[in-house]
Amino acid sequence: MIELHYWPTPNGHKITLFLEETALPYMIKPVNIGKGEQFEPAFLKISPNNRMPAIVDTAPADGGEPISVFESGAILQYLAKKTGRFLPADVRGQTTVMEWLFWQVGGLGPMLGQNHHFNRYAPEKIPYAIDRYERETRRLYGVLDKRLTEGEFIAGKDYSIADMAAYPWTVSYEDQGINLDEFPQVKRWFTHIRDREATKRAYAIGDTIKGKMDARTDEEARRNLFQR
Repeated sequence: MIELHYWPTPNGHKITLFLEETALPYMIKPVNIGKGEQFEPAFLKISPNNRMPAIVDTAPADGGEPISVFESGAILQYLAKKTGRFLPADVRGQTTVMEWLFWQVGGLGPMLGQNHHFNRYAPEKIPYAIDRYERETRRLYGVLDKRLTEGEFIAGKDYSIADMAAYPWTVSYEDQGINLDEFPQVKRWFTHIRDREATKRAYAIGDTIKGKMDARTDEEARRNLFQR
């Protein structure tokens, strides 16, 4: 059983995308980041960086004690190796997937996250920051668009954890100032993943958990989210 400590953010969606594509049994343990639950001692034991998602595998492959994993990229890699899914077995294919997984966790996610922050959440508008991250967002979409001219998915012909890592960060493309018509390969790829049944289920789970609560409008929640 996989215990998924989760809130419906782009990084959280990465893991439900994977789990909904497989038959791996899992249960969700919500971590309401607007209420500061990511700072609770029990959560910090498995995610010392006070970020979600994190998982606990209660039945690891070695038959030993439960294994906890934090950081979304590491979780995707762990689950792919555990199930033998969405990560090629050959060294060349696996290397390509890992290159693009690291591209997402080191570039696409952080840069788009800063775009979201300075455009939507920052207490004051800082034109330099907004311009800087919008430009970097556009550059990264261009990198992805060019890559996708080489195959149906990011790492080639097969859907992989590289796609699962990148897709949730592109869902808010309009808020990022992006018109997908300018990036036709990204638009094709985005539509394909959006229409997968597992993707629909993953996002429906997030909507159910979050409900009608929007923590971003509450000042206490903003302090918890941004440690202000």
